[in-house]
Amino acid sequence: MGMDVYDAFPSARDVFHSVDDALSQKLSHLIFHGDEGELKKTSNAQPALMAVSMALATVLRDEFGVDVGKIATFFAGHSLGEYSALCAAGVISIPEAAKVLRIRGRAMAEACPSGGSMAAIVGLTSEDVENILPECCGDGQIVQLANDNSPLQVVVSGHREAVEKVMEKSLKSNAKMAKMLEVSGPFHSILMEEAVAPVAEALEEMNFRNPVRPVIANVTARAEIGNFRELLLKQLTERVRWRESMAFAAAHSISACVEIGAGRVLSGLAKKISSDWDVTTVNSLETLEKFAKTCC
Repeated sequence: MGMDVYDAFPSARDVFHSVDDALSQKLSHLIFHGDEGELKKTSNAQPALMAVSMALATVLRDEFGVDVGKIATFFAGHSLGEYSALCAAGVISIPEAAKVLRIRGRAMAEACPSGGSMAAIVGLTSEDVENILPECCGDGQIVQLANDNSPLQVVVSGHREAVEKVMEKSLKSNAKMAKMLEVSGPFHSILMEEAVAPVAEALEEMNFRNPVRPVIANVTARAEIGNFRELLLKQLTERVRWRESMAFAAAHSISACVEIGAGRVLSGLAKKISSDWDVTTVNSLETLEKFAKTCC
C-alpha cells in the first residue's frame, strides 16, 4: 500500500521517510517489502496506515495543487484515522502522529492481558444490539458497543465469552452476520483503560494547533476546533460514533465525501449512511490522479 505514490513522487517519499525518522525504524520498508504478520501488529499498523493516508494527501497538494485543507468543509477519521484527519487539518504534524500512534498501538495491544475480542454485527441497529448487551454481561464479563458504523453495522468489544454471547443472540435476533474480528484486543471499550496513561503521556508531548477546518470527533459526533487531546483519550475507551458523525455532516449540507487512505471501507459505509452522497475513494496513484482531474 502506498508504494505506487512512493515510487512516483518525492513528496510521498518525504512523508514515509519522515515517519521512518520519527520512529527510528524503516517502517516504509516493512510496509512495502516486510512480513505481513509483522506489519499487522498494532504498533506498526497504526503509524503505517497514517503514513499512507498522509502520503496521498501530500501528493494531492504538492504535485497536483489540490489542498484538502482548502476544499474540505470538515475532516473526520475512523479510530486511528482520526490522527490522519488531525494531520490533514493541520492540528498535529506527521512525525508527531507517527510517534503517538506507535505508543497507542503498543498500549492498546497490552492493555487487556486477560484477553478480549471484537465482533462485527450486520443487519441490526445499534439500538437492537444495545438491548442485547445486558444479557451477555455478568460474572466479571464486559461487552460494549465499540463502533456504530452505519445504520445496520456495529462492532462490539469486550471479553471473548461475552462477545460470543452477543454474536449468538444477534443471530437469533435475525442479524445477517456476526463475525469475530482479527484484532489484538477489545478496542474502544473500558478494557482499554490501562492504555490511557501511556497515550496521555505521549499526547502531552504534542503541540496541538488550530485546525484549518473543523474535525468531526469520534466520541462527540460533532465538529470540533479544540480540546483534541482529551477527545483522543476518550476515544480509547468509548465508542466510535461514525454513523452519527456522518449524519452530522449530512445535516450540515455535505453532499460529497472523499476517503483518502488505504482501502475503501469508509467509502462503503458512507454509501450505506447516505445514498445521495457523491463518494470518492483515493487509495492509489490511479484514483488520486482521477480525483485530482475532477478538482481542476
